[in-house]
Amino acid sequence: MSRADRLCRAARELRAAVDALSFSPPVSHVYDPLDYAWRPHRRYLQRYGNGPRPIVFLGMNPGPFGMAQTGVPFGEVAHVRDWLGIEAPVGHPANEHPRRPVQGFACRRSEVSGARVWGAIASAFGTPERFFRDHFIANYCPLVFMEESGRNRTPDKLPASERAPLFAACDRHLARVAAILEARQVVGVGAFAAARARAVLGDRIEVGCILHPSPANPRANRDWAGEVRRQLVGLGLCADDGPQGRVRPPAAAKRRGAPDRGGAAAAPSLRPARRSRTPRPRR
Repeated sequence: MSRADRLCRAARELRAAVDALSFSPPVSHVYDPLDYAWRPHRRYLQRYGNGPRPIVFLGMNPGPFGMAQTGVPFGEVAHVRDWLGIEAPVGHPANEHPRRPVQGFACRRSEVSGARVWGAIASAFGTPERFFRDHFIANYCPLVFMEESGRNRTPDKLPASERAPLFAACDRHLARVAAILEARQVVGVGAFAAARARAVLGDRIEVGCILHPSPANPRANRDWAGEVRRQLVGLGLCADDGPQGRVRPPAAAKRRGAPDRGGAAAAPSLRPARRSRTPRPRR
């Protein structure tokens, strides 16, 4: 069985586990894109998950205008369709919120977080093939939680009795994804994802953290890409002397003397450094 097939099987098992759970108010609606948006999600796994990926970026859970619409992590419609080259029919959740309809690839609202993440990657790497040669992006939790007003509710805000079985299923899935991809370093996009990665993988895989791109975060609105790039340099994944479009693997970074930051809770960026050039003298 190929890696992509193993990722698909792991995703189906995660879907079955989380769909069996129930959640209480103020959560009124729960979306699972692994169900109604399975076709584009499967294409993402099959196209970009069929090989070792030493560096895995980990998000928290789907956004209402990103993966909730396209089935792809940080899946802002335009970048998924036009840069990743993925487009497939998307259904509807069983209990759809009237203020948060699922329109799939017809959705006209752009998810800022997804546009920042995939936009920075596209700018730095040029093609998906160059990025996915060594990297992968996944989400820790596949579910979208909404309140009656339509307000998004993140998994960390759930009561402990509901978090425990949800996190147990997501922890198992994260461990499987890391094993299937032979990950050597996991970078949490935001503090929550980094904390879960440390709890699950911290004893055997290096874990770092980068600034979450959400517009709700004032720091992200100032210079998200620039700050994340500096954080990746600190994590040993992005270097000023590295070739453009390549994030140096963790082992290579350590050979150059980068410190081990497995326990750091900093925040990184998805833009690798550009090769420095010596200016030519004027004639």
